[in-house]
Amino acid sequence: QVQLVESGGGLVQPGGSLRLSCTVSGSIIGINAMGWYRQGPGKQRESVAGISRGGSTNYADSVKGRFTISRDNAKNMVYLQMSSLKPEDTAVYYCNADVHSGGSWRNYWGQGTQVTVSS
Repeated sequence: QVQLVESGGGLVQPGGSLRLSCTVSGSIIGINAMGWYRQGPGKQRESVAGISRGGSTNYADSVKGRFTISRDNAKNMVYLQMSSLKPEDTAVYYCNADVHSGGSWRNYWGQGTQVTVSS
């Protein structure tokens, strides 16, 4: 059984910062790509940032220069450092990972953590 658990969400003022963390646990043989997605009120889920096992990153245009994704392969964790937050960044943020467990690769999602940017 593989679980992804996010933490670090909350309420922050515009211009502020937050750091999200995601821990992957369970019977894990390996983890390839990891990423963060978000779903704002009345919107579809969208990709925010992704990172390969080797550390290559990609970002949505809307967050480039403000968000930084990183990972710790030894701890099976992925992070999202968010700075210069805007009200339009308000969303539920989800962790995603491709995990090798039980003899097969599968894509897993966390339960989400709420980020609210408001004064």
